[in-house]
Amino acid sequence: MKTEIVYEAEQDPTFLAEILSSPEGEAIPSCIQCGTCSGTCPVAPAMQHTPRQLFAMLRAGMKEKVLRSSTPWLCASCYKCTVNCPAQIKITEVMYALRRRAAAAGLGPADSSGRRFSRIFTDMVCRYGRGFEMGLMLKFMMFHKPLELLRQAPVGMEMLRSGRMPLLPHKIRDREGFSKMVQRALKTDMKTE
Repeated sequence: MKTEIVYEAEQDPTFLAEILSSPEGEAIPSCIQCGTCSGTCPVAPAMQHTPRQLFAMLRAGMKEKVLRSSTPWLCASCYKCTVNCPAQIKITEVMYALRRRAAAAGLGPADSSGRRFSRIFTDMVCRYGRGFEMGLMLKFMMFHKPLELLRQAPVGMEMLRSGRMPLLPHKIRDREGFSKMVQRALKTDMKTE
């Protein structure tokens, strides 16, 4: 790990207080930097900063670096970190909160594939009421990673053949009611930001 000097002028002392005031962030002062979150994270090797490093940066008031980090966007939402955290910090929920703050501030990682993927996934869920893997991968990869789409085609075909990935989306029954619920949640979320 590369040592980084953080000058006082680069710190935002209100950032930590802002995160601590949210329900998901109230346990952050209990973090003992044990590294369990990073050790259990299946995606940590691909992250710009491990969850442990991100929490240290957050506590140091490194707002812009935290919000520009790819870490929250790469979080797989598997909850392994949250389940195994000895301090019972809601790490996955903090990652969601950091994503929302980064998006609201117009910040994020230089390679915003994670943001694009997240947006496409959210649009799919809002449209069908659940995830649609085939549509998600086609829409994301066709426009953002077309060569990777061709490379992954044999895997996709095998998943289709074995019935592990449906060709058409499964729609929920009351999509209109679901749409109203999503719109209401979005309005509520915007009020809290």
